[in-house]
Amino acid sequence: MARPTQLLHLQRTPVATRPAATVLLLRDTAGGIEVLMTRRSTTASFAPGAYVFPGGGVDALDSASHAQARRRPTQSALHLTQAIAAIRESFEELGVLLARRSDGTPADYSDIASLERSKPFAAQCQSRGLMLAADDVFVLAHWITDRDLARRFDVPFLVARMPQGQTPVADEAEQFEPVWVRPADALARHRDGQFFIIFPTIRTLERLHAYKSVEAVLQACAATEQPLWTSCPRAGLLGGHEARYMEQDLPYGELALVCPDGQIVHSLDWQSEAPVALLKNVLRLTAPNPGPMTGPGTNSYLVGDPNTGYIAIDPGPADAEHLEKLWRASGGDIRMIVCTHSHPDHSPGAAPLQALCTPQPPILGLPSQPSARQHSQFTPERALAHQELLQLAGLTQDGEVTHTLQVLHTPGHAANHLCLVLLEDRLLFSGDHVLCGSTTVIDPPDGDMTLYLESLDLLGAACTEHAIEFILPAHGYVMGGYEGEAASAIARLKAHRLQREAKIMKVIQALPHGSLDDWVARAYDDVPQRMWPVAKRSLLAHVARIEGNLSPND
Repeated sequence: MARPTQLLHLQRTPVATRPAATVLLLRDTAGGIEVLMTRRSTTASFAPGAYVFPGGGVDALDSASHAQARRRPTQSALHLTQAIAAIRESFEELGVLLARRSDGTPADYSDIASLERSKPFAAQCQSRGLMLAADDVFVLAHWITDRDLARRFDVPFLVARMPQGQTPVADEAEQFEPVWVRPADALARHRDGQFFIIFPTIRTLERLHAYKSVEAVLQACAATEQPLWTSCPRAGLLGGHEARYMEQDLPYGELALVCPDGQIVHSLDWQSEAPVALLKNVLRLTAPNPGPMTGPGTNSYLVGDPNTGYIAIDPGPADAEHLEKLWRASGGDIRMIVCTHSHPDHSPGAAPLQALCTPQPPILGLPSQPSARQHSQFTPERALAHQELLQLAGLTQDGEVTHTLQVLHTPGHAANHLCLVLLEDRLLFSGDHVLCGSTTVIDPPDGDMTLYLESLDLLGAACTEHAIEFILPAHGYVMGGYEGEAASAIARLKAHRLQREAKIMKVIQALPHGSLDDWVARAYDDVPQRMWPVAKRSLLAHVARIEGNLSPND
């Protein structure tokens, strides 16, 4: 985590979670999978009036009822307890009984009629010789209620096939109106305002929609005996309204950095009018140059505070208004200007920003190489060395404060590309080497795919060495936000590149005399056609790497 002294907001401890379990009862139809949902009471303390899957809290009797349940050999004690809780809640809320008689046959209506929903469930089943069918219940997902909510639960979303011959009957106390619905229909009705569902339900239905049959769902869950995904969502403000995100969503890392305790105070709207505070010592101002290659625009960063002065990272294009806003945000106290590389959306603003400052700060970076294109020429006043430290220091009421950037030379996207690590707060400023929501273009001859992959390895090692949790790219939101994600994001990026390269190799082998246009159409068939001219540059970089790895006899 960043230093607590640099967090923007006073932190509060989120409400403790309570253990719970919920189950998606599924059935196959000619139109696809249907799931059983019910409407919660309008007076419920959690998600009143929402359509949900049956479930509730895990109680002590659930963990004490293991001997009364059928269990898979690979089913953990925790998952068994959760399955028992889900089976009990399904019966208490909907009268659905997942159980088997001593001869192995499923429980039927006569068994259901003999049990009372208000009395201890497992004991009643035991008296009738019924074993709970926990072996038919699988873990689909693991949800932890958002940090900002007053009532929080730690809950697995389980799945099971609806027992044949049974009809759900709501208890008319906690649950009402049981309904079978296809995931796509539930989502459409929710969008139309006719079927209120909360965020975890929405995301679960979205993922469930991808499966063609109940058996496909159960097999996917049985293959790992672990949740297919785990999430504790975070919320921010978008267009003035609350918006929630899972860990794989682009804004998640930014919300984790700015509001680690889950407060809903950070705006996610992209704008170029004013700087956005990410920490007390990190400001981001996005240049007004959005586009296919720049996303929402180029992020310029200010690292430092009024006591230490500031380091400006990537001043961006030579846009006078943008540079004046950057200068004003620093109070005119910019001590150094660092360009991550020479591309025209990153370095041209360095000299005019310097001219605004008194005294004038040095322009630092690495000079462009002869391989750089004409519009990407850059010569710093001083060349930075790999692992060099750039430090700001100042005095506060609490003593000395420092902000130290370590320079990492990371060629690949450009021969003179570098990244910066803010050591005290474990942040990686990645320039264009790692981007949020898009893939870096490698454009030969200045771009080199082998060097790019090697630089990814260097950044991954730096994440491990410095326990880096967040990546601040030159385009897009902050990345990271949960343990190991910064290093994992880099590893996934490298894996994606190597998968693309393997695909390119297969295309070349299939069409050895094909043109670049032929190859890009097949190797990048999962990319919008409008992006193929850009993809062709990276394809050339992959081809050069492939040729460089061939032995003379290949």
